[in-house]
Amino acid sequence: MKKIAKGWIANRGKIALRIIRACKELSIKSVAIFSEVDVEGIWVRKADECYPIMGDPLAAYLEYERIIDLAIKASCDAIHPGYGFLSENAEFAKACEDKGIIFIGPKAEHIALFGDKMASKVAMKKVGVPVLEGTDEPITDKKEGAKIAGQIGFPIIIKAAFGGGGRGMRIVKNAKQFDEMFESATNEAKKYFGKGDVFIEKYVENPRHIEIQIIADKYGNVVHLGERDCSIQRRHQKVIEIAPSPRLNPETRKELYRISTKAMFKLGYESVGTVEFLVDEADNIYFIEMNTRVQVEHPVTEIISGIDIIQRMIEIAEGDKLIFLQEEINFRGYAIEFRINAENPQHNFMPSAGTITNYITPGGPGIRLDSSAYAGYTIPPNYDSMVGKLIVWALDWEGAVKKASRALDEFYIDGIPTNIPLHREIVKDIDFIKGYMTTNYLDKKTELFNLKAVDSLAQENEKVSYLASMIKKIKNLNFR
Repeated sequence: MKKIAKGWIANRGKIALRIIRACKELSIKSVAIFSEVDVEGIWVRKADECYPIMGDPLAAYLEYERIIDLAIKASCDAIHPGYGFLSENAEFAKACEDKGIIFIGPKAEHIALFGDKMASKVAMKKVGVPVLEGTDEPITDKKEGAKIAGQIGFPIIIKAAFGGGGRGMRIVKNAKQFDEMFESATNEAKKYFGKGDVFIEKYVENPRHIEIQIIADKYGNVVHLGERDCSIQRRHQKVIEIAPSPRLNPETRKELYRISTKAMFKLGYESVGTVEFLVDEADNIYFIEMNTRVQVEHPVTEIISGIDIIQRMIEIAEGDKLIFLQEEINFRGYAIEFRINAENPQHNFMPSAGTITNYITPGGPGIRLDSSAYAGYTIPPNYDSMVGKLIVWALDWEGAVKKASRALDEFYIDGIPTNIPLHREIVKDIDFIKGYMTTNYLDKKTELFNLKAVDSLAQENEKVSYLASMIKKIKNLNFR
């Protein structure tokens, strides 16, 4: 395949900026797009070229036929989908292929396979990956669902068959709750994914959410880049991600690596991807899903491995072989990613759009910030509430937690409420410090945290005002 000269970025925000930077280092011209509410987006300024996509601000990033036509008119020879939006749309990937544009990602057939939660579960089971007991086919009938749930035994979890991100997902603890939860899950699945089909699985209580980063080329070479612990979640959405997991049995870790790479080899997977698992209290492993795109949390893996995942993704799309073997990949230290969201901790973390009036970021050794925000930037209400991702690294877990605490105390955002107060509380919590985390960590802890909306910048400004007044008093004193 030919080398990519000019790449179209079918996304926005921080991931668009991240891809632009990767392209620049690979001497690839970058082309960005922006909706009518994204005119002031920093990625628009950083790209070599940019084009507006008018219409509904959300739908504009989803109209793949128009996006492909624009990319062709701009003489682009490749498209990177980023994450979210069209990143796991098999029809988009196939349309790129049909129009002669390189899709920087997996083959359309793999996107389709893993986008179907039931089909992917069956496929992974066939190649030796352990899965949770549950349905093998999507269901829409409530009575059939109740019968299956009774056979599996409560608690069970209902999940959207054609989507993820916590949408269309409900935990059912007993038979009395089933009908209401089933209707709620199917309605939400239909709203967000166009189909109300769901599947039912045995619910694992107090598990850890562990995912394995995979990279595979077109020549059958498959490697892993270690694991990430994504157990700290709220409403099934990840809040903090850690690499490597601070408390994972070494034998369990090896088995996760083995089954993930073996499965992707057998299925002929290409590009980057993430195999996600639940690990219960007895260290049993259960496959839950495969994400056929770059993950939001990819920076923690990049930091501990030294490997630029976006650049490798581009090179694989160009037809290059992996430039390293598994034994040549070395992991060093611990990295923690904090998702900084525009949401109000005092109002059940409700998303809060608005204009950032002050934006002071942390720095120093081992600090990385992936963000497209700045002072004066208005967070639009049309998209995900994430403002940025603060990533910290240190040689050991204790050092990483201390660095995280220091960095969060330095991070000031005024004008909008954020979840920074939540993160500051988490890094002081004894269970977090000891590495004890499960997926219900925040369910148990949030009410115990002090989430007063007293921003550190406001406190800092009070300190500055106090010092200024003291200096004025000193100047007025008549020293002899």
